[in-house]
Amino acid sequence: MSLPATDGQPEVRAVAKWVRMSPRKARLVAEHIRGRSVPEARTVLAFSQRAAAREIEKVLRSAVANAEANHDMLGDDLVVSAAYVDEGVVIKRIRARARGRAAQIRKPTCHITVKLKQAQTRSTARPDAEKPAEKKRAPRSDKTDTTAKTSEEKPNRAPRRKKEVAR
Repeated sequence: MSLPATDGQPEVRAVAKWVRMSPRKARLVAEHIRGRSVPEARTVLAFSQRAAAREIEKVLRSAVANAEANHDMLGDDLVVSAAYVDEGVVIKRIRARARGRAAQIRKPTCHITVKLKQAQTRSTARPDAEKPAEKKRAPRSDKTDTTAKTSEEKPNRAPRRKKEVAR
């Protein structure tokens, strides 16, 4: 699906609905790919050990496929403009407990959305231009702490007693 972006470039998106995962856990992974290029985002997701990374990777692949098939964009030239996770319905189940009681089991779901747009071309910056020189810091003179507390200044504490074993 294509959405008009604010800067005139089309924004491509993909949505996975009813994913059986806590939205809070999925948001932790979605934050890592926001603003990154597609190859970089794929690398981050591939090396993440969280289960949500697999689901978000599927949505990212779907969004790239949408961009390539429907808008003739190159997948490597895209940037993740938005990645967010919304709450879905919470499936509620009952578990039998002791003395005839019941406990509620909550199974949360979420909707994962990934939006991609074309990467900005940096035509204003020259690749051969020199980077500005970094400011040099003054050497630290406080390496030796002259205000260290002596044994008289430390607060008095009672010595620890060893526990005696009764025989």
